[in-house]
Formats: sequence, C-alpha cells, structure tokens
Amino acid sequence: MRLSQFSIYFLLFLIVLPKSAHADQLVLMSPHSDEIKNEFEAAFQTYYQENTGREMHLEWLDIGGGTSSILRYIKSEFGRVPEGIGIDLFFGGGMDPYIDIAEQGLCEPYQLPDNILTRLPTKIGGVPLYDPHYQWYGATLAGFGIVYNKRVLDMMGFPPPKTWADLGRPELFSWVGSGDPRKSGSVHMAYELILQAYGWDRGWEVITTMGANVRNFGASGSYAPKEVAVGEVAYGLSIDFYAWMQSEQVGGDYIGFTMPDNLTIVNPDGIAILKGAPNLEAAQMFVAFVMSDAGQKLWFLQKGSPGGPINSQLNRFTVLPDLYDQYQKEAAISINPFRWKSDLIYDATTGGARWNIVNDLIGVMVIDSHAALQQSWQAAIKSGLSDTKRKQLSAMPITAAEAQELAQTWRDPEVRNRTLATWTTFARTKYGDYHPPLLTQIVDWLTLIFPLGIASLAVIYLWRMRTS
Repeated sequence: MRLSQFSIYFLLFLIVLPKSAHADQLVLMSPHSDEIKNEFEAAFQTYYQENTGREMHLEWLDIGGGTSSILRYIKSEFGRVPEGIGIDLFFGGGMDPYIDIAEQGLCEPYQLPDNILTRLPTKIGGVPLYDPHYQWYGATLAGFGIVYNKRVLDMMGFPPPKTWADLGRPELFSWVGSGDPRKSGSVHMAYELILQAYGWDRGWEVITTMGANVRNFGASGSYAPKEVAVGEVAYGLSIDFYAWMQSEQVGGDYIGFTMPDNLTIVNPDGIAILKGAPNLEAAQMFVAFVMSDAGQKLWFLQKGSPGGPINSQLNRFTVLPDLYDQYQKEAAISINPFRWKSDLIYDATTGGARWNIVNDLIGVMVIDSHAALQQSWQAAIKSGLSDTKRKQLSAMPITAAEAQELAQTWRDPEVRNRTLATWTTFARTKYGDYHPPLLTQIVDWLTLIFPLGIASLAVIYLWRMRTS
C-alpha cells in the first residue's frame, strides 16, 4: 500500500522532532551559576530516566539579573495570574526570598520522604533549614565574608581583614570591591548581616564608609571576588563559594577568605515549588533529588569523585550533617558548618520583610550617589576624619522601625517612587553637589567635542566634493 504524501511528511516530522519534544519538562528560575545548573541538570536527567523510564528537559527561565530581579518577577506575575505563573521551581538565592514568598502563599508545600527529612536538622545556628509547613527547603548552605588578595595586601601594607568595619578604613579608598545588592541576593545578604550584627545606626556607618571605599559596584555576586583575584581591588564582599572558586583557580597563596567572628552566619540557600506548578510531580522529584545524597554530593564533593560533579567543582556545603564524616577524603571543603559557632542570631523575619527597603536605601544613599559620597569622604579624610563627620556622612533618612513599617506598603509604586525622591534629596543635601575633577571634565568635554569635530569635517569635505 502506497503512503500518501501527507503521511510521508508526518513520518519525517516525527523522525526529526527534537528529543525535548518527547521529554517531560520542568521550568525553573535560578540565580545559580551555569556550572551549578549544568551539573544538577545532567545528574537529574539521569536520575529521572532511571526512576521513570522517561526523558527530562529542564528549561532555565532567564529574565536577566539575580535574585532580586527574579523575586520581583515572581511577585509581579502572581499579581497578574494568582493561580499560577507557569513556573515549577525557584532554586537558589538565599533564604529571605523564600520566607517572603511563603508568607504570601506563593509556594506549593511538599514534604520530603522520611529517609531524607529525618536527617535534616530543623535549624543551624538558630536559622531555620526548612519551612515548618514544608513550603521551602535549604538546598545548600552559604557563608558570607571578605575575600582578599594576599599579594596586594603585602605590596600595599594593608592588614588582613577581621571585621566588616575594617573595610571602612580611610587608607583603603578605592581598594574595596562589591556587587550591587539590588541585583545580587548574596551581596544583599552581606549588607543585611552588617545591619543585624552592628545594629541599624552603626551598621549604616559601616556600610557607608565601606561603600565610599568601593571602586565599582558590579552587577553580580561574583564581580568582587574576580576583581580581587586579578588585583584590581584588595578586598571584596563575597559568599564563600565564589571566594573558594577564585582560590582554586588562582591559588591559595594569593587568595584568602575570612568570615568575621560573631559578625556573620551560615545561611540556607533555598529551593521551593511555586504555587500552580504545571509539572508538579516532576518538580517534587527534583526537590527530593536535590535534598537526597545524590544531589547533596554534587555540592560538596571534589570534581570527578564517585557521585560528585563531573565538569565543575561547586565548593558548596551539604545540609546533611552525616555526609561530612562519611566523605571526609572526597570533600572539596574542609569546614563542617554544623560545628562552626557564631554569637550572631540572625532575624530572618526582619531581614525578609525589609529586603527591598535595604536594597533601595543602599541604592540611593551609596551606589547612585557614589561619586558625591566619595567626594565627601575624601574631603572628610583630608580635613581629619572625626566621629561626628563619620556619623553625618552615614545618617539615614529613616529608622529601623520606620523601615519595617514602610516595608508593608513598599509594593505600592506611588509610595515607593515618592519615598525614593525624598531619599535622593536627602542624599544630595548630605553629600553636597558633586564637582568632577578637572581631568574628568576635560575627558568629558573631549568626548563630546571630538565626534562633533569629525562630523563637521565630514560635512565640509562632502560640500567641497559637490562644489568642485
């Protein structure tokens, strides 16, 4: 029997149809690096195939930006479509965003199997490792501290850092690196820790003086560690695994990392199924995989170890304490965070509630006003930096209590825009008018005049060509 032309085309279509069209699917949002995504994607695809007999395709939805951008997107989309936004999982980005979306009812609860849940501590250092209603879990742990270039410190005569406040020393002007907390959840967490460790007023003094010493604010949490590694800056705010990654690549003789005693914590890095997840069963399998031995070994074993990562060593903590003793020789990191002590008790509720307030305060008062802040900071240093002047430069337009109150209405665009305008005026009054250095003015002038001169010469040339 002869096949019709349509049947032939249909058979050819089935033959060339991409494998992903036949596969089950998961849609995820994550600020994790490509190295982490690739390792977990490959391992989970194998795990899924072995347990279901079906293929799995993971779609990592990228909207640009880090945790803060993802969090805004999730909230905005749920505001538009409350029953579900077509995304299965939120993976990575710290703990505060998960507390936030859980309180708003944007997570799909899922209780892990008992063989995993019974091995998972409820807290570490007073910080919850998972939601009591199983709306989110800490998939790994992160420590926050200061990465530094040992060679630069030796060359410049700078001391190794011991506290966050050390980065505000006047002699370190332009030798500090940081990401933008509005774009990176790990950078935000470092700043929130400073506020909780020192208190609101003293914390802003540390943030402001440190910010005045920052050379540039990068768009990601990995920016400062990379700048430290190449010697562009001496110190940088960093999450532990970015620092260890640079130490692995450049060498421990060059790169150091410290977590300030009693001024920082080890914090869960979460995972959650979003409400209305279109592929709920597969999403539950992914969470169970990440939290199981198979997923946890990807985080902290050396590359190439049995059960460890294949292409990229991830240098992260596991949340299952028994694995540290079981895999001492194969572990990529020697620290057991469950045995690390800190007197700082992190208030996750406060941190989560004022997440956007802190980001926008740093944005207006430190980053967007950076040139004026640095100008005022240098002038204060030259005139003999007094405690009074330091406090004046670090003054904030709101108190801690007002920040908590304002957080309740911050999603209202009118309230936010009006408040940001008030803060901008406050910053201008505090720092004064910015006057660029003469060299900068000359360069700016040449940048404007040069293309105009070229354009003028081109017009004259064409006019002469036409009249000749």
